[in-house]
Amino acid sequence: MDDLRTARALDVGSLRMLRAIADTGTITGAAALLGVGQPAVSQQVRRLERRLGTALLDRSGRTVRLTEAGEVLARHGAAVGVALRAATAEVAALTGLRAGRVRLVAFPSSSATLVPRALVALRASHPGLQVTLDEAEPPEALRALRSGECDVALAFDYPGVGLGRGEDDLAGLVTRHLLDEPMLVALPDGHPASGDDVLQLADLADDDWIAGCPRCRGHLLSAALACGFAPRIAHATDDYVAVLALVEAGLGVAMLPDLVRPVAERQPGVVVRPAAGTSTRAVHAVTAPDLLRVPAVAATLDALAAAV
Repeated sequence: MDDLRTARALDVGSLRMLRAIADTGTITGAAALLGVGQPAVSQQVRRLERRLGTALLDRSGRTVRLTEAGEVLARHGAAVGVALRAATAEVAALTGLRAGRVRLVAFPSSSATLVPRALVALRASHPGLQVTLDEAEPPEALRALRSGECDVALAFDYPGVGLGRGEDDLAGLVTRHLLDEPMLVALPDGHPASGDDVLQLADLADDDWIAGCPRCRGHLLSAALACGFAPRIAHATDDYVAVLALVEAGLGVAMLPDLVRPVAERQPGVVVRPAAGTSTRAVHAVTAPDLLRVPAVAATLDALAAAV
């Protein structure tokens, strides 16, 4: 018998039917077990025998007996039944958020404040849900989402600067706006402007600056130029902990997003102030349309929004 023809002839329903015949010993009993009519089972058996080119039942006695081929298929039917019950239970657990895994990629300032709050809430409401976290800047996070390496990406954009590197970065993706956050300036304690409630960005034209990630650095440059000066960048690092340490050491001032405020305000020797001349940045959660229908992903998006 040709293997490909056999594979095409078989289906889950046929295997379960033969298992039911083996368990009950009659076609009538199998029909009752499966919740269908006896003629339907008889027709299905004959149709399967024609497709396979071999007899599956010996009908010579009062009860039917499986042939050797029928016994082989019935044995696999038992395994299929177990697999179906396991699959049904697993999908029910995922749908009911008793299980599931979400891969989240977030930019550093969000993973320091926003993400922990969301993960704590998810652990309390859905303890069976596992969320893994990796850090990446928005262009890399969106690339990971498109390549299937993550399920949810956190990204930000500044006025005139998109979430990724090109205009088509969000094509085919779903974006959920989380918040608009102001930009702040971090100064060393004792800086002449540290006592001002609100700074003018132009007042810091003569200071050394500590720049962050490339996109944040670009925003600093454009904001400073709009205020009439070119910032003198003395140091650059993507690590906000390092940025704050450099500020504390008196090696420069820095522009920081509001998400970092809780961390910055706990840093000794650092003062954080609003600065006129800066703009807000928008923070978004991004996923794929199909993933949006996965309960675990939807719950993660809701937790991120609530954590704001």
